[in-house]
Amino acid sequence: MTKQIKIIAIFLMVSFVSFSQNNRNIEEYRLFNVKIKVEDKNTGISINNAEVFVSGRYYRYSPITNNYVIKAKVGDEVRVSHPDFETVYYTIKSDEDIRILVEDFPIQKITQRKKYSNKNKLSKVTDFYHQYLDSAKFYKKKNIDKSLSFVEKALKTNPSKKRNAASYKTLADVYFYWKQYDLAVNNYKLSIQIKEDVLTKIDLAKAQFLLKDYKETEKTYTTLLKERLSNYERITVLEGLGDIDFVLKKYKNAKLLYNKALAIAKKNIVIPKITDLNSKIADVFAAEGNFEQANVRFTNSLNLASKENVNRALKEEEKVADFYNSNRRFDDEIKLRKKSLQKAKQKKSEKIEVIEADSITSQKINYKIGNAYMLKEDYKEAIPFLQKSIKDANAKEDIVVQKDATRKLSEVYATVGEYDKALKSYQEYVELVDESYIRKEQEIQQVKRFSKTISDNQNRIASLEKDKELAQSKISLAYIDRKLSEESNQKQRLIIYSLIGGFLLMSLLAFFMFRNIKQQKLANNLLALKSMRSQMNPHFIFNALNSVNSFIAVNDERNANRYLSEFSVLMRSVLENSDEDFIPLSKEIELLELYTKLEHNRFKEKFDYTISVDKNINLEQFSIPPMLLQPYIENAIWHGLRYKKEKGFLEISINSKDKKTVVIMIKDDGIGRKKSQEIKTNHQLKQKSKGMSTIKNRIAILNDMYKERISVNVSDALKSGEGTKVELLLKREVGSRK
Repeated sequence: MTKQIKIIAIFLMVSFVSFSQNNRNIEEYRLFNVKIKVEDKNTGISINNAEVFVSGRYYRYSPITNNYVIKAKVGDEVRVSHPDFETVYYTIKSDEDIRILVEDFPIQKITQRKKYSNKNKLSKVTDFYHQYLDSAKFYKKKNIDKSLSFVEKALKTNPSKKRNAASYKTLADVYFYWKQYDLAVNNYKLSIQIKEDVLTKIDLAKAQFLLKDYKETEKTYTTLLKERLSNYERITVLEGLGDIDFVLKKYKNAKLLYNKALAIAKKNIVIPKITDLNSKIADVFAAEGNFEQANVRFTNSLNLASKENVNRALKEEEKVADFYNSNRRFDDEIKLRKKSLQKAKQKKSEKIEVIEADSITSQKINYKIGNAYMLKEDYKEAIPFLQKSIKDANAKEDIVVQKDATRKLSEVYATVGEYDKALKSYQEYVELVDESYIRKEQEIQQVKRFSKTISDNQNRIASLEKDKELAQSKISLAYIDRKLSEESNQKQRLIIYSLIGGFLLMSLLAFFMFRNIKQQKLANNLLALKSMRSQMNPHFIFNALNSVNSFIAVNDERNANRYLSEFSVLMRSVLENSDEDFIPLSKEIELLELYTKLEHNRFKEKFDYTISVDKNINLEQFSIPPMLLQPYIENAIWHGLRYKKEKGFLEISINSKDKKTVVIMIKDDGIGRKKSQEIKTNHQLKQKSKGMSTIKNRIAILNDMYKERISVNVSDALKSGEGTKVELLLKREVGSRK
């Protein structure tokens, strides 16, 4: 009996110690509200425009409580910064209120007290700097023009060194949000030159990373490791270095850095970073092919994300579902995406804040579920999800998802043998493709207007900076003139130095202007190429569909199905290569073989053809703009061979001219160019002229960007004027952009 009592007593003692320890742990990790008051030491006036930063989050001043209310736990580090005083760091010890006193704060510039007997009113604000900066931050995500305008006004107030640094950081933040990363980098650097700041350097590294300037990104992050950092900032820097190694496929180093950051995050209970780092370590394992460990880490990140909020959970579920898809675990993918679909519906009904990532929408989730069913060949289950995706995408005007889902639905119908529905869906897909081309054109115009707006604002700000430099130069010259009256020899030296400095400054400005013009020219060329690539001739699409319709009309299902399958393969290949300037010559030959085969199936009675390729040519060493040769073959068939009374012949040959050049020849024995023009209507002449001019412009732009690589010569095949011969010379060297 006594032994039993001792055992119970020991058990109770252990339980008590464990309970006390758990209580201490709970207290240590518990989030609580802390009030922070920032005041001027001499006057006691509250400073309401400071930046209070804790664990990756900024907190604003509350006019109701007259302080900053933050959420924190014991051990968190608070960072309080302001353009008019030095940054203050404070480690949270308890939930007691914090009071930060600032000395020598320029309070007379912000507000002045009026003395009344019973009232303590404030006079009008005479310094608008902080209002301009706050307005710039407010409009950052809404209106870039207004935001930049307020930054410009803030810079015009002749601010101090610290204020100038804050203004340029705000300007960089605006450019960063609007994905103008090159301008963001320049302004972050300018801010750091004026006054060094840890958060500005972290933002600079993020912008450099998005610009894919990994060498400079690593340099910035490595420099930051030597500085005084909060736990959150150190985690961010280590994570950033891991991101660089992951992109450069240095997986061992990336894993080491992510684990180092994860250890700090776990020690200090930085939950969002623990989730992110588990997810990124899973990415590394997946990239290494260690799918078992990747699965374990992704499971951890899913569990952690589900405890944060709906938005974070949806983002992680999307990422893990893509991982399942890449590993052909379609049942797991479908199960997880259906779970995400329920969360998305809940988010909509509860009016939870919308996620910025466009992939986490009901239409995209339904599309991916349908795609997973297709990949596991469960086509009947795929149909309702694809139909729901199309319906939701149409309601939300998401034409990209609607187009892709319609194409997939057409493929499913064709696979299960419902050819009428497949044809109808494909016709709807073609209409959506045409509509998407129109929208792309509109987007290109919007990008041009957007670029002009940014350029105008940046030029105004740059001009403002030059005016300041000029004013400073005038002051310096006045001082020099006064000193020169006493020291004439020194005057000569100073004038010479000033002239050299001015010359160097003008040379530097000329260099930057030349570089900007060159970059703008390159951007315009890329936009023009994108526009030209999107202008695929729709006549072939509709003629192909008519051919399918004719097969169906004569109950030739086999030929209709075969023709539609080959046509869909061609269209898929064309769309896949639509964003590339160059593709391997072998791919282009495959496209031409498929295209010529389709045309021959439609006009068997009109022509025969051959495609010959010199076996000694290494096709992988040559690259060519996608679908560059197709218009010439189309012209040969439609405008030469089709009008010939007897059966014609089309010859396509690819031969080696020398080690660096191949000759591609397209030759037909049709009616010839002159006779073809006599037969055509005015509308057809305009269409051909437009098509040929587009090809010439495309070749001219590519030759300008990649040096002279392509030349084309079109001539009559015979002296009588019959037939047409196109000779295209393609050089092997890729070259560099001019």
